[in-house]
Amino acid sequence: MICTLCPRRCGALRTETVGKGYCGMPALPAAARAGLHFWEEPCISGIQGSGAVFFSGCVLGCVFCQNGQISRERFGKTLTPVRLREIFEDLITQGAHNINLVSPTPYVPAILEALETPLPVPVVWNTGGYERVETLQMLENRVQIWLPDLKYVDGSLSARYSRAADYFAYASAAILEMYRQSGDYVLENGLLKRGVLIRHLLLPGGLDNAKAVMDWISRTFRPGQVLFSLMSQYTPQPGAVGLLSRRVTGAEYRAALAYMHNLGITDGYCQDSSSARAEYTPAFDLTGLS
Repeated sequence: MICTLCPRRCGALRTETVGKGYCGMPALPAAARAGLHFWEEPCISGIQGSGAVFFSGCVLGCVFCQNGQISRERFGKTLTPVRLREIFEDLITQGAHNINLVSPTPYVPAILEALETPLPVPVVWNTGGYERVETLQMLENRVQIWLPDLKYVDGSLSARYSRAADYFAYASAAILEMYRQSGDYVLENGLLKRGVLIRHLLLPGGLDNAKAVMDWISRTFRPGQVLFSLMSQYTPQPGAVGLLSRRVTGAEYRAALAYMHNLGITDGYCQDSSSARAEYTPAFDLTGLS
């Protein structure tokens, strides 16, 4: 296919097995792990776990990515839509509360084929937020839970850290489209059944950017419409320099939390400092894909 799925619209000819374009991935889905995942927000993981499928490749280029083995190095196994559907069903048999598609954007056509028959649990679109509205519209009635990042308002930061100066323009429009499709969030017995949960990872030295993100959320949504997760889990990656070579300080995170509360953003989640641990990144060893 001539690919225009993500905002880069690189126009690469991606065949079923040959990776090309910015993401460098084939048209058939490639994944590095499928299993019950317990480290999402409580309304996603619940008690039994989220049925997470970690796809390979990425439309962003975040220098601090904790999943670099699959996002940058593109490690993974190619799957047919039929096999992908079987993996979804196996995760549900294991007790997964939902099917959690992690970084799935390069594979929208194949995922749509795998989801042609509705699943008995919600589908989660777990994304960095850098999405085209036109691509998201293809997913209408196939995805119930949207789990986007809103990483930046500051375009200089998004260019420097994620190679996407236009990140906010696309991510903010994408989140509005996600909300249009899902409506107000719905919780049942503590589990998210439908809606949008926006994540923001506080970066070292990134307090002003985090405040701008929360300003946009508070201006755009009323209480009861979306959930928000302010994350403190940033972990320096090998080779990190400058501000990114350290963790977020307690003072930075407390200041971000105070700002969130002052804005009246109360629907959602925060983290404690123990979340900034590398062992929370799962092993990308093709578990669940054979």
